[in-house]
Parts: sequence; structure tokens; C-alpha cells
Amino acid sequence: MAAGRYLAFDLGAESGRAMRGGIENGRIVMQEVHRFPTGILELPSGQHWNIYRLYEEILAGIIRAVSHTDAPLLGMGIDTWGVDFGLLDASGRLLCLPYSYRDPRTRGAMERFFHLMPRQELYARTGVQMLPFNTVFQLFAMKEARDPALEAARTLLFIPDIFTYLLTGQRTSEFTFATTSGMFDSRRLRFDPDILSLLGLDERLLCPMVMPGQGVYPLRPEVSHALGAGDLPVRLVAGHDTASAVAAVPASGDNYVFISSGTWSLMGFISPTPVITDATREANLTNEGSADGGFRVLKNITGLWLLQGLRRSFAARGEDRDYTALTRLAQEVPPFAAVLDPDDPVFAAPPDMLAAFDRYLSATGQQPLRNPGGYIRLALESLAFKYRFVLGQLRDVCPRPIDTIHIIGGGVRNELLCRLTADACGLPVLAGPAEATALGNLLVQLVAAGEVPDLRRGRALVALSVDPVRYEPKDTPGLERAYQRFLQLNPR
Repeated sequence: MAAGRYLAFDLGAESGRAMRGGIENGRIVMQEVHRFPTGILELPSGQHWNIYRLYEEILAGIIRAVSHTDAPLLGMGIDTWGVDFGLLDASGRLLCLPYSYRDPRTRGAMERFFHLMPRQELYARTGVQMLPFNTVFQLFAMKEARDPALEAARTLLFIPDIFTYLLTGQRTSEFTFATTSGMFDSRRLRFDPDILSLLGLDERLLCPMVMPGQGVYPLRPEVSHALGAGDLPVRLVAGHDTASAVAAVPASGDNYVFISSGTWSLMGFISPTPVITDATREANLTNEGSADGGFRVLKNITGLWLLQGLRRSFAARGEDRDYTALTRLAQEVPPFAAVLDPDDPVFAAPPDMLAAFDRYLSATGQQPLRNPGGYIRLALESLAFKYRFVLGQLRDVCPRPIDTIHIIGGGVRNELLCRLTADACGLPVLAGPAEATALGNLLVQLVAAGEVPDLRRGRALVALSVDPVRYEPKDTPGLERAYQRFLQLNPR
């Protein structure tokens, strides 16, 4: 019989997957056993996550994983997107479907919260990038609206912790996810009581903080019986998907930055301690927990969300193409026809992404483009320019030189984006693995189970298990002029 296997659930903003994997012949092997859409549920009350449907998909994934008889299933772990949460009442019932971070109810809440605690003080306490959808601002918007769910709440659970609770009955706050909330003291490793007080929240609303790999809980008996899963343990992995992804960067040294490329692009470096300075505050860099208990110093950048939105817009106009076909069209059009800032608010949650692109181009004195390939190329080139800009910010605060960019996640499949990133940043790009989040999820389980000594040696194991594609930077005619236009349009 083969060595034991572990089950990694990775839920992103667009889709979720269950990957069954383990170590075989000195390499990590993985097999997808279940894939499903996540997607936002539009209700009269706003944009929500259908947490119960997602829970059913997790149960279906467990059943499929258990049905494989080649090797025993020894554990499972769950990671998801960041910042979102659910609220339980005194009896442990979920009070409402969790809101999506893209719900507009937080509009203006961040600025209003700064009247209670200035931006500089909030950053000094948390080290977290100021984004309008951070957990702290979501809760403040609920407080302002006198939301009855918040008034009745007795427990707050972040999204991966909700699934752990439904499966096991245990209530925890996993470290890497808690650090995304904007109310976690990164130096003292606890939720900040003063921030909670400003929100009118009792500290007991938050569950005990647990480090990745340190929590392991059995399935509730009724769940185990219904699934035929035996005593399958649920391990707390790095619950924030980016933390899981970064755990699997196949780097041999430390002189690199990572780009976790998916719906969002998360670009940064690993530090044993948070880096909270005037420079990081002014650059709006964030400090989020890493799988080894350290921190990821990074910038959130709007990522493939642009392409996802454009694809929906094209489909609504009768031009439904997959991402491969759209990128092929982008390669056929002239470069640098226009530039944009991927993080402009107009692109945050537009009902029609193509119309948002045209509004931006018009507002900045640029001409609308002629075909789908032009818009896709514009999105990819502008992402590469944003990476170059953020690279400069990271170099200003990183204590070591940066000579390589590791791109991980779904974006590695877009060869044009990887090539543009190498050219724009002037550094070699190593692209892969695509399923870094699931790999990092598995790594934390393997380390916790004693099959891998630590995460550093786990990254070496990943390097043996995948074959990243290397992109060397090239001189591209017109790139520098286009980048200067990007800087002029986007002085931030």
C-alpha cells in the first residue's frame, strides 16, 4: 500500500477544489478529487457567501477522497480567501450568511472609522494595509447600521474556521487569517482590545488564536458516520489561502519576492517579524501571518479579477471565450496601446468590467480599444507595471537584496503575464507551481504529522516535485515610455 494521503481544501473567490496528496518516491504528489464554483450569492440584503452550499461541497469532497483505496486518508485542512467572517448566536447557530468582502455596505466606513482611531495609529497597531473591506471596517459598517446579527452575536468565526466548526464543533481563530482582519496586534500576537472596544465588541466574541499545524480536531461523530470517514482529523493549516500558497514557494534562498497570482495578486517577502514603519505605512504594505509563524510583508493588488470581469462582459455580448483564447488574442495586438491602474476603485466591483475599462480610458484621456484582445493585453500590461511599482516599494523596506520573482498560483498559466512581468521588472521570473495553495496546505499537514521536518525543507521538497518555468527579462521597445505614462496616470 502507498504512503498515507492528506486532503487539502482550497476555496478561492471563484472556485474551490479538493486535492488529495502526500509523499511518494521523495516527491509530493497530488490528485484533484473535487472541484466546484464558490461564487457570490446576490440577495436583497447584499452579496453573501452561500456557506451551507460550500459546506456541502466540502462533504462531497471528503466522500470522494475517502473512496480512494490506494492509501489511507490521514487528515484534512481548509484554506480560503481572507477577511470575511460569520457570526454565531448563543446556541451556536449561524445568524446569517457571511457577507462577501465585495459587498458595497462598507463604502465610506474606513474613512469614518479613522475619526475614532486615526489611520496612522491603526496601522501602528496592526501593520495591515488599509483596504475598505478589512474585517474591522466590515464590523464597523454593521455597527453603524445597527445590524441585528451583530447585536445578537456571541462568537465570530472567520471563513475557514466556520468550516472547521461545522465539521468538528471546535471554535478557533487561525493565526494567518486573524492577521488579515485589521484588528490583530501583530507585535503582541493577540486581538487588539482597544480596536474591539471602538467597535463595541466584547473580547469574548473572538475565539482563541491557534497557530498553523497546532490544532487537530476529530470530526463530529454524526459527520464521520454519514461520510464513512472514520476518525479523519481536521488540522488547522494556514487558513488564509495566500499564506498556504507562500508556504509552497520553491525557493532555494531568501533573496526573492513572491507574487501569489489569482483573483488578487499578493506581492511581497517573508520576514520573521512584522515590518511596521513610516515607509511601510506610506506604501500601504501589509503584515500578514505566514505558515511558520512569521509574517508576509506584502501589497494586495487587484489581479486576474480584471480578466474574470472582462470575460463575463465579452460573454454577455455574445463573445464567450476561455482564458487561453483571450490571451491568444492579446498576443496578436500591438503592445502598450493604453495603461491603467488595476487598483482604481472603478474596477473593484463593476456590473460590467468592459464598461468600467472604457470609463477609465475616457476619464484619463485615452481612446477605447477596438477588440477583446486589446483589453486583455491592457489588463496584463498594467498588472506587470503595477508589479514593477510595488517591487520598488518592497525594495525600500526589505532588509536583503531582491534578485528573483517567484510567481505562484493560477496566474502562472498565463505565459504572457509572466513574460511581461519579467520584462517590466527587469528580473528573472520563476513561474510555478500553479496549485501552490493546495501544496502549501498539504505541507503544513505533512509537517504537523512529522513526515516533513519543517517548512524550509518542505519548500525544497516542492522544488523537487514541480518544474517552474523560467522567464528572463528582455528589452521590449516602447515599454519604458509606457511605464512612464503609467506613473503619470497613477501617481500613487
